[in-house]
Amino acid sequence: MNLKMRAVHCAVLCLAACAARAEDAKNEEGFVSLFNGKDLTGWGYKTGDKFDGKTEASDGRYSAKDGMIVVNPGKGLAQMWTTKEFPKDFELRIEFRASVNADSGIFLRKPQLQCRDYLVAGPYKTLKKYKPQDWNEIIVVVKDNVAHCTCNGEVLEEALKLPETGPIGLEADRGQMEYRNIRIKEAK
Repeated sequence: MNLKMRAVHCAVLCLAACAARAEDAKNEEGFVSLFNGKDLTGWGYKTGDKFDGKTEASDGRYSAKDGMIVVNPGKGLAQMWTTKEFPKDFELRIEFRASVNADSGIFLRKPQLQCRDYLVAGPYKTLKKYKPQDWNEIIVVVKDNVAHCTCNGEVLEEALKLPETGPIGLEADRGQMEYRNIRIKEAK
């Protein structure tokens, strides 16, 4: 097989693997995606800016790109929220990749769970399964307004108290963060 054919073969295999990964996320029983993978529909700022059909927030701090929500570096803090609130118990799964020393957060109804380059930026500097500058998964299980939060299976917060309802949010603070496969399963 010549070099050109090998490159084409590798590209086809990579595309197939990516498609299978996306299909796996869609097929998780009971989970609904909070991000459609192409634009910021369903997200906005609390000031009233809604990003339905847009690939970039009004100030450029967030963008939809290559199946990810990218938190772009900028001045000051920004917080983007789902336009929907979640009053029931739920399980939230979200994958993230942090640049070196990046600082972001995931808002759960209102309280913030730090989402960062943990080993450099903290506060969870002793994580053993965190993969710097690679994809990691946070799972948040909310029952009776208390969240149990893990990163790659390691506990971040055992019992984070939450209000009775509220949206899910992402914070832009320092550095670049990427989020993908943001999905939620609400209790019936």
